[in-house]
Amino acid sequence: MMSNSRLLWSSMTITAALALSACSQPADETTDASADAATADAAGQTIRIATEGAYPPFNYTNADGSLAGYDVDVANALCEQMQAKCEIVAQDWDGIIPGLLAQKYDAVVAGMSITPERQEKVDFTEPYFANTMVWLTDTDGSFDPKEIANLTLGGQRSTTPGAYLQDNYEGKDGNTVQLYDNYDNAYLDLKSGRSDAVLAEKVSANSWLADNPEGFGIVGDEIDNDDNIAIAVRKGDPLKDELNKALSEIRNNGELARLEQANFSQ
Repeated sequence: MMSNSRLLWSSMTITAALALSACSQPADETTDASADAATADAAGQTIRIATEGAYPPFNYTNADGSLAGYDVDVANALCEQMQAKCEIVAQDWDGIIPGLLAQKYDAVVAGMSITPERQEKVDFTEPYFANTMVWLTDTDGSFDPKEIANLTLGGQRSTTPGAYLQDNYEGKDGNTVQLYDNYDNAYLDLKSGRSDAVLAEKVSANSWLADNPEGFGIVGDEIDNDDNIAIAVRKGDPLKDELNKALSEIRNNGELARLEQANFSQ
């Protein structure tokens, strides 16, 4: 089960880092005025935001078709801070960056990690969450994360855990890596015995375990791979600065930490 301290400190650590960075710079009234002008520009506009809708607790789709989760809450909080209107839509993960580049929407708030490959295509805001990876498996004791050989390992494609699996295990020591369109399918194959373990973000694994407490658990230590989650926008889009200012404000007033606790505390 995820500790509240890890979740609350993820925002606080980012806040401290940003504060230290700010202290190293001289006060710039022109910069402050520009930031205020950016917020004024955002007021009243409609911001179209995409999320996956299939990555709980970050984002998921309710039975009535509505979108919910931490990403949706953060998006709405940012729009409220910017006095803008949010239009949040669901988009399959594999098409989420192509859709942004095709101008189907203005930003992606979908538990997306900052990676060099993605930075070649899009710009990212400051992080709004820090993640770790864990091994999720059955609790019969047969899986040892220190001796992984001749096993089928599951994950979600186009994610940092998926890339980690491919880099470290695919075709090595007799292992097979099976990547899925979403974590729900990866967990389904784990539950049915078609895979031996799933490597996933800790919050995703904890969310699934809350509904599947019998016979499954997290094994081994968390893997900290410097996984920072941020909002993606098109290259050069001034919306990035507007979002960064609003993000700083909801972090400083405690709203971001409140949303973390509401969505991730178990």
